[in-house]
Amino acid sequence: MRRLLLCAAAFLGIGASPSDIPAEWARPTRPFHVVGPIYYVGTEGIAAYLVQTRAGLVLIDGGIEEAVPAVERSIAELGFRLKDVKLILATHAHYDHVAAIAGLKRDTGAAFLSSPGDRRAYETGTPPSETNYGVIRFPAVKVDRVVADGRPVTLGGVSLTPVFTYGHTPGCTSWSLRVTDVEKPLDVLVLCSITVAGNKLVGNKGYPGIVGDYRRTFAKLRRVRADVVLPGHSDTTDVIGRARRRDVGEANAFVDPALLPRLVDEAETAFNATLKKEQGQ
Repeated sequence: MRRLLLCAAAFLGIGASPSDIPAEWARPTRPFHVVGPIYYVGTEGIAAYLVQTRAGLVLIDGGIEEAVPAVERSIAELGFRLKDVKLILATHAHYDHVAAIAGLKRDTGAAFLSSPGDRRAYETGTPPSETNYGVIRFPAVKVDRVVADGRPVTLGGVSLTPVFTYGHTPGCTSWSLRVTDVEKPLDVLVLCSITVAGNKLVGNKGYPGIVGDYRRTFAKLRRVRADVVLPGHSDTTDVIGRARRRDVGEANAFVDPALLPRLVDEAETAFNATLKKEQGQ
């Protein structure tokens, strides 16, 4: 949490320097295949996922603004062209995951899709929720289409289903898709953050429904099955480490059906503790 607060202060100019921003957020890492048509094209610390279809590519998240060149190089290194990116999706409207999207949209010409809950944040570059680290703005980006909960977005025979998991932001969206990897069907969930991470839970004027949204999200995710969970912060589920283990022979390194329930339990426990603390209990 201290690192998060320092990052916020750095961007707001209130007492921290840019050197306080985690270096891994901007540090390039080699792109790699995850499972099925999914590739990792993010930085070492912030994930961005590329999904290959017959009709082009879908990019999920982009990272911080400074990561645009690294993400674009990763796409090219995999043998794809930037103009092949047809759709850009996002998990949630926070600087560390979507500040790069305006630049990536400009350079690819892709359409950007958003949940209704985060649309205003994307188009103004300002998240509404009150937090204990202030407001970190990001480059605004025009939303070309708004998605509906549970209604698949399809391109080239690949369907990605938005799963609204509000709480971390008012429009936090996880993305579900079924893929085939080594002739085995797998349910994949690109998981929007479910942590409190500095959000004010009691008396949040910018996001008055935040507590109810978190509770609904925890209950909802307990009904979701995921063989593979892909987070926005790579270290949450050791995405890069799993790739390394897979490359040296652990064929199912990414497959862990028990992971999502464990993450939900941990997040809900931390949420309840934070809520009780804010309520003075």
